[in-house]
Amino acid sequence: MGDLMEKDFLRDIVSNQGIIIKICRIYRSTNVDREDLSQEIIYNAWRSYPNFEGKSKFSTWLYRVAINTALHQNRKNKVYKHIGKMEIVNSEMVEEQNEQIELLYRAISQLKELEKSILLLYLEKISYKEIADITGLTETNIGVKLNRIKARLKNILSEYGI
Repeated sequence: MGDLMEKDFLRDIVSNQGIIIKICRIYRSTNVDREDLSQEIIYNAWRSYPNFEGKSKFSTWLYRVAINTALHQNRKNKVYKHIGKMEIVNSEMVEEQNEQIELLYRAISQLKELEKSILLLYLEKISYKEIADITGLTETNIGVKLNRIKARLKNILSEYGI
């Protein structure tokens, strides 16, 4: 691939690196696993970049690549059968806000894989239409699933006393 394409790709990845970080945070529980997934996402995005036609925003396309990569690795590696069994952080060493964030990630880790993806995209303020485009579901189905996800997450968080 040409130098211009490489520069465009790097520019787009750097300006959207938060997407990769969030996907890795939700789908992996250790820093090593997150780093591995991050590299795999970037590799898959680079391989697919020549096929990116600009019909959607780059961020929408990157979400699709990142989520598909995370889900594919989950199926491929049974090591991740118990994804997201995150360790409870030592509350004496962490501010209460950070503790609540950790508990939220722990609660999210208990959701099904597609639910995690939909919730992440929703929290990123992605429109129902874009979420539907990314996941292959209808906008109506996204709304229904989000209501169920919110209820399930509320139940999980109430178990943590939140």
